[in-house]
Amino acid sequence: MLQCSASVPELKNLLPGDTATIICRASRTVETCSSSHCLSWYLQKPGEAPKLLIKYANTLVSGISARFSGSGSGSDFTLTISNFQTEDGGDYYCQSRHYISGSYVFPQCFVGVQKPPSVQLHRDCTAAAGLYCRC
Repeated sequence: MLQCSASVPELKNLLPGDTATIICRASRTVETCSSSHCLSWYLQKPGEAPKLLIKYANTLVSGISARFSGSGSGSDFTLTISNFQTEDGGDYYCQSRHYISGSYVFPQCFVGVQKPPSVQLHRDCTAAAGLYCRC
């Protein structure tokens, strides 16, 4: 069975202006689409449909802030959010494509970046289990 994982590598309090890095790691090499990897990043906010941020591992989707960038190859990929803002909080997904035993498989990995509903993050925000920042 195909497995993948996503994590925030540094457990810290995310404040506006910080750089956030999310890693997506698959147990198999990600397929190639149009000379690039078939890896996409999505952001889903409460009550909304997932929004595509990055396609082909590093191509920013039209209308998405240039503060988001993607990189990586093989089975290891990274989403970087520079100048992190409170509106960037939500559930981040990476989705990859693999060809296994004659079929395409599209596993998704999830990491949540949570913030308080106010417009300012508090310095006492702590991370739990390496995936969530709960305040």
